Amino acid sequence: MRYVPFGKTGIEVSQIALGGHEYLGDGRSRGFNEDMAKAVTPGFIAPGFGGPRRREVLKAAYDLGINYFDVTIDSEKEALGRNLAEMPPPFPVYVQTRPEGMCYGYDPGNRKMLDFALMRAEVVRSLGLLRRETIDFLNIGLLKHSIDETPDYLPRLADNLARLRREGLIRFAVADSFSGERLYLAELNSGAFDAVNLDLSLGEQAGLRAVVPRARELGLGVIAREVFFKSELFTIGDSIGLTDRARLAAAALAWVVHQRPDTIIVGVDNAEQLRANVVTALDGTRAPDAEIIARLDASEGFRTYADTRRSQFFEDA
Repeated sequence: MRYVPFGKTGIEVSQIALGGHEYLGDGRSRGFNEDMAKAVTPGFIAPGFGGPRRREVLKAAYDLGINYFDVTIDSEKEALGRNLAEMPPPFPVYVQTRPEGMCYGYDPGNRKMLDFALMRAEVVRSLGLLRRETIDFLNIGLLKHSIDETPDYLPRLADNLARLRREGLIRFAVADSFSGERLYLAELNSGAFDAVNLDLSLGEQAGLRAVVPRARELGLGVIAREVFFKSELFTIGDSIGLTDRARLAAAALAWVVHQRPDTIIVGVDNAEQLRANVVTALDGTRAPDAEIIARLDASEGFRTYADTRRSQFFEDA
């Protein structure tokens, strides 16, 4: 595994990070695509997470040297905490998670994160699920209405994050958003964050214009996610005859590797997929597959996806 200094945090992260999603037979993520309302409800733990297949993935992650793990919903948090206890890692690992029910559109205006008591209680609750003493990276996903409705939102949030750090409940904070460039830049410029987490893929390149350069200028870590467009990449590939999913996945990942994020979160269904992703990521001589990229660029499905994502990212920049 290749390890990269992660911004100014003083730690090194593996080039590949393991996402916490588990998957249905059709390739969609569990929880979100079963009962969305329940999946994102704090305290709801769906059965079957963290089972034998997932433990095989975790063992492969250890063998490959992966030291960064990202989990979202409570079912994933509980499973990772349980699996780490059952299978202690042979080296220090770092966990990224979010305060449930407070990010994105789950809380209007993201106001709960401005209430320190609520924020602290949620972090403590998450630590119980994860069976850890501190959250290494607390992911803060905002929507633009948070800063538009509350002009002093980011200074207040920064103060709460600083208090959580002082108490030792979190180590670092990660800026995140589904609202695009304007909000990302406001988050980065607030001084509250140590890293940025953003969609970065063949179909979602908009963050390269200003967000990633600004993060680098500020000395923040850069985390890439959604390499495979939440599996939409494979649907687009099927529509144009690109049915070799292993080759398509390798092409997409190699492109992201060439953008040089510090770590890339990948979601996998099994250990073999994880091993294949790591092989691609560590092959520094592998150029992105020009034939695959050209066929995608020429397809209506890909152009529609990329144009939609680009317009959403820049809609109020």
